[in-house]
Amino acid sequence: MTIIIDPQISGISGNMIIGALVDLGADKTKLKEIMESSASAIGEVKVDFEKVNKNGIDSMYCHVEMFEKNECVQYNELVDKINGLDLDEDVKKTALNIFKRMAIAEAKIHGKPLDEIHFHEVGASDAVADVIGAVWAFYSLNLDKHEIIGLPISVGGGTVETAHGLLPVPVPAVLEILKGFNFVGGPVSSELATPTGCAIYAELCTEIKKFIPFINADEIGYGAGSKDFNHPNVLRIIKSCEIDADEIDVIETNIDHLTGEEIGYLFDKILEAGASDVSITPIIMKKNRQGSLLKVISKKSKRDELINLIFKETGSLGIRISPNIHRGLAKREFVKKTYEIAGKEYEVTFKIGYVNGEVISSRPEYEDLKKIAKDSGLSLRKVKELIR
Repeated sequence: MTIIIDPQISGISGNMIIGALVDLGADKTKLKEIMESSASAIGEVKVDFEKVNKNGIDSMYCHVEMFEKNECVQYNELVDKINGLDLDEDVKKTALNIFKRMAIAEAKIHGKPLDEIHFHEVGASDAVADVIGAVWAFYSLNLDKHEIIGLPISVGGGTVETAHGLLPVPVPAVLEILKGFNFVGGPVSSELATPTGCAIYAELCTEIKKFIPFINADEIGYGAGSKDFNHPNVLRIIKSCEIDADEIDVIETNIDHLTGEEIGYLFDKILEAGASDVSITPIIMKKNRQGSLLKVISKKSKRDELINLIFKETGSLGIRISPNIHRGLAKREFVKKTYEIAGKEYEVTFKIGYVNGEVISSRPEYEDLKKIAKDSGLSLRKVKELIR
């Protein structure tokens, strides 16, 4: 399954993302509770969901109403408040990454260090509700298990009134957040892309593409914006059940001066930085020296970051890059199953691979097995036997 966030029609905002995710099946009753309780750390809000029609497209509108205007919130204070929320750690971590993107943009624009940044609009209780709501809905639908592709954002045009006065569209914060991403002006003289929406998009997407040649759409969710135009003011999120191929870059370098411990550390760092895959192969180098071939498969959006990391961690003087390699992909699906082990129930996620409708692999996720082994006291080998 591949998830496509498509803001080409009319831009992106936090509540548009939430609306589209609710339209895809996120529990709006639970979501309302999560958003209102989380925002209360900053100020009281009321959240409502309504089906609306935007120029012929039936879509979900998420309305967040503030009961009082918030004072400016200092970034470190906001971090502490979010860390104190009773939420899943993945939700909090992703939400904090989103706010950090906005804080870094504000810091760059105003020429201040991060710990001196005070949020205005983006630190208000409605923005906290938007960020927490979007992230919670994203995880509740298990979309984190899939590849998330972002298409170019329509940012709008003209000017907009802000806490800093009248600014051109896109506003400086949006420009900073979207550096390195694809976006286009128009199609109207109005702000279409908000800093909150752009930061959520930038954090959730695993790859940004100008277009996708093949989409096998399975489900489509539409999230409505508050404004009305001569075009449908909606964001759409598409569940594509199969994309046959994608483009990757292969990064390689030879290593002959690192210890086994240092290579293991490098392996983990590269995966944490967003590599699609990493392999290390023993090789014989010139003058019969023993060495290792490091091979990294990378999405284009991660390539430069990974190259810089490899240079820094290995001290390599040369890295080979094979760009624009097409990779054939089997259809992938994640299925959760429950097992009783040592008197306790555990949920295990299986990655199922299909080719032409035939199952070619069915493997339990390692992290789930490791968690069961640690919790139950059983060996990892025994847990694997019981799962099978």
